[in-house]
Amino acid sequence: MTSLARKLVIVAAVDGLLLQPASQRNNRSVPGIQIRYTTNEITQLDPLKQDHDSSSKSLEAYGIVGLFTVAASSYLVSISSRRLVAQIRGKEIYVIAGVALIPLSSQSEAQKTIEQVRQNLKKASSSGKEERDTTDSETSEDEGVQLASQLDGPDEEVRSTSPVSEIRDGALDRRPSASGESSVAEDVFNKKGAYGRFAERWFSKKGWSVDKRRNLGMSTNDDPTKEFSPVPSGGKEGQDTTDTAQPKEGVANTQPGNLSVAYTLLPKLLRTTRLLLCSESFFFSYDHDITRRIGSDPARNRDLPLHKIVDPLYFWNRSLASPFINAGQHRFILPIMQGFIGQRVFTVNTKASDPSEAIAALKANVDEVIELQDNASGTSNFTAQKNTTDFLITLISRRSIMRPGLRYLRRGIDDEGHTANSVETEQILSSPSWSSSEKIYSFTQIRGSIPLYFSQSPYSFKPVPILHHSFPTNHTAFKRHFADVSRVYDNVQIVVLVDKHGVEAKIGEEYEEHTKHFNGEVGANGKNLGFEWFDFHNICRGMKFENVSILMDTLALKLKQFGTTVEFNNQIQSLQSGVLRVNCMDCLDRTNVVQSACGQRALEKQLEAEGVTINLQADNSTQWFNTLWADNGDAISKQYSSTAALKGDFTRTRKRNYRGAINDLNLTLARYFNNIVNDYFSQAAIDFLLGNVTHQVFEEFEANMRSGDPAMSMQKVRQSAIDTSSKIVIADSTEELIGGWTLLCPQQFDTVRTFPFEEAVLLLTDVALYAVRFDWNTEKVSSFEKVDLRNVLEIFCGVYITSTLSSVQTDEQRNVGFVVRYNPGDANIAKVNTRSLSTVVNPQAATQTLEEKAPPEGSKASLTSKSGATNPFSALASTMSTLTTSPSTSAAKAKPSSTPSSDNKILCFKALPARSSLAPTDSSTPTPSEREHIRSICDEIQKTIVGNGVENASGAPLEFGERDIISLAEARKSTGYLETWSHELKKLVWA
Repeated sequence: MTSLARKLVIVAAVDGLLLQPASQRNNRSVPGIQIRYTTNEITQLDPLKQDHDSSSKSLEAYGIVGLFTVAASSYLVSISSRRLVAQIRGKEIYVIAGVALIPLSSQSEAQKTIEQVRQNLKKASSSGKEERDTTDSETSEDEGVQLASQLDGPDEEVRSTSPVSEIRDGALDRRPSASGESSVAEDVFNKKGAYGRFAERWFSKKGWSVDKRRNLGMSTNDDPTKEFSPVPSGGKEGQDTTDTAQPKEGVANTQPGNLSVAYTLLPKLLRTTRLLLCSESFFFSYDHDITRRIGSDPARNRDLPLHKIVDPLYFWNRSLASPFINAGQHRFILPIMQGFIGQRVFTVNTKASDPSEAIAALKANVDEVIELQDNASGTSNFTAQKNTTDFLITLISRRSIMRPGLRYLRRGIDDEGHTANSVETEQILSSPSWSSSEKIYSFTQIRGSIPLYFSQSPYSFKPVPILHHSFPTNHTAFKRHFADVSRVYDNVQIVVLVDKHGVEAKIGEEYEEHTKHFNGEVGANGKNLGFEWFDFHNICRGMKFENVSILMDTLALKLKQFGTTVEFNNQIQSLQSGVLRVNCMDCLDRTNVVQSACGQRALEKQLEAEGVTINLQADNSTQWFNTLWADNGDAISKQYSSTAALKGDFTRTRKRNYRGAINDLNLTLARYFNNIVNDYFSQAAIDFLLGNVTHQVFEEFEANMRSGDPAMSMQKVRQSAIDTSSKIVIADSTEELIGGWTLLCPQQFDTVRTFPFEEAVLLLTDVALYAVRFDWNTEKVSSFEKVDLRNVLEIFCGVYITSTLSSVQTDEQRNVGFVVRYNPGDANIAKVNTRSLSTVVNPQAATQTLEEKAPPEGSKASLTSKSGATNPFSALASTMSTLTTSPSTSAAKAKPSSTPSSDNKILCFKALPARSSLAPTDSSTPTPSEREHIRSICDEIQKTIVGNGVENASGAPLEFGERDIISLAEARKSTGYLETWSHELKKLVWA
């Protein structure tokens, strides 16, 4: 394995940042690398010519997370502080405690940042805020939690809060108090660092300063075209910092208008990145692969660099490290994993007469656990006591980077079969020495969201799960998911903990139905899925969580069949043959309780194989085991919901009381606050850092205060909608389908501006246009209107501004559409799907109903009428970056010609955003602009009418042209104060 640089010196030189392995500073045979300013080009330094100006600022780091670029601003993310948390097979495991984000715009900016970090480190060191590290360092470990406060520079708000307390007491890393007593208001507003900043300013008499309004993406009276540096110089309060408002090197030739959105949200992105990476959720090792469980290590070349050995499913910073990977700089690529790692050493009395008194001693402190491992001399019994044996338990949770994100913004499954909140948890039992002559046991469980398409609203304490798409569509993703799970873990036993009654029952029933369908398809030739539905809340009603033992008894046979993985003499003696897949709605609280019970049972069986009988349930001295699992549950919960896990008191003590219930109420309120305030931007930031989207995602967020789901293939969904619509609405088999498109249209036909705009399907045949309202949740046609081409009077395209609340929405090149003016005649039809499916326009012209052309058999979704068809983003995540919903806006009639007939009607369509925030792939093809797309549709309609010799029924000549549908000036006049105020309030809260 290629040796990694354990410590680096980062120098802000003239041409770029120099990265030199610190341990080799006087050894010229080990070259460093240079990252050039503005271009980010990575080159290897000549060992003989790598001296730098002694006056250059330098900073010590413990590894490189990666490099990211937003618009024209790039940052190097380095680890400034680490904390030793475990030791596996003699290899040290660290958690990231602090990072520094160094700008790559110019030497002066980099030096300012480095100097500020050095000052913060020195200040923290003098105040005695050091943490243990096994490696000598010129700086203290926890000082790095002060990481990059230079990002906020002279901003009084950030400097008024200690970064150390912000990380330790923030929502991302806070444990419930021992007593469980706290004030609800205090927990929600004062003690949650992730959003305490918002609460502080919201209730402050001073309000929002101009600097803060700019940093939070709020409107100011400043010139919006004036470029500013997102990384202030870090001067003291009151110090002149006007130099930070000057254009940065390498950005001067970039038009500020194109980067204004990114620059506005960049400070928030940097703060979010800092809080995320400093949440003590990211683990790494310089010489051990922590991403693979025992027994899953494939045969491979041990000389490969670590980043080529780790499991890509858990390689969190792969995208950030890609510049170094592409440059071949393997020594600087340090894979990090999100999840949890914890250890405990315990001593058992092998001759104890009572299994509940088998535990003789315990070491839970990290320093003591590692020291005991260091002192172990190849034998498991180092206590020098007769009839005692020492064991080490290691708990590792690995969070998948597929379908990543936060609680209500990432639910269910995606098209590739990946589920939200997917975590693999491995419990390892070994001797403290990790001697190959002694057995090492491994037991693995997994969790993940219910593998169906569904969503839940973040605005409710008990949100109703809303199922999406048809049964066949869901089942395709369902099969793909379990094919992957079976390939990795062999047999699968599903454990569902959702309620059998109430709002959760429907999705549980659907899950069970898909499992039965899957097992029916597989038959005797494949492996069936086990399915156990345990109504946790009902069976454990009255805080009787000990009733989980009922589930354990039910699963006992299956767990015995699966067994555990055993390694002996560096060989796999037995391999776990199946896995428990546990889930509730969030895969957090109920799942934590059940998985800890499964881990408890596995540990008892493994110790029994070692000749030790122990009863962890009855032994009061085994609270250490419960605490280890509770810490694991809290870590996973914080990563998905930003708070500790509920029911943590039972997981820790195996007892439930009213104090625990009160603490759960506090955490529930904190989750609710995060769901509606913080999570939207955090989700966009996570997708960006993982490389799933480009910086275009921040334009989407600026326009709608949310971003889309990059894992959902909207191109596939839209094409399916076109195919389904054509089968349903085109009744005459002799009609030839010319083309089909998905476009935005007003909520009401015959208007140009009624909100919310929704995504509809437009079909063109050789005789008619079909405007189809589509229910994207059930994949059914809600209504359609047929316009005979002989009744079309005019088609014109042009600027179509529907909102002026953001720069994206006022771009006249991107906000375009077209209008079809027609004369309603007997050949035109309009139908609404209401089960009776009545024809509402010209009923004498149509007798066939949609039910007579129902979708193919096998679809499980019902055809129900909906008031206003939803678009595919309303449930999955809105990416309609050119729209903002406004319930107060009234319908506006179009004026397509100077002398329109009062009997004429119109159909209005607007182009969907052509630019996608999705990260480009090798198979990506150039996408036409919105204007080109609209022009091509109009040309196709004109060609069909004129080329086929369709005669206008009224005898009037067909008109084609270009003119504004709603100009920017008209849109601004019609944008009311309520719309503006509502959007600004959203920005204040979410941005």
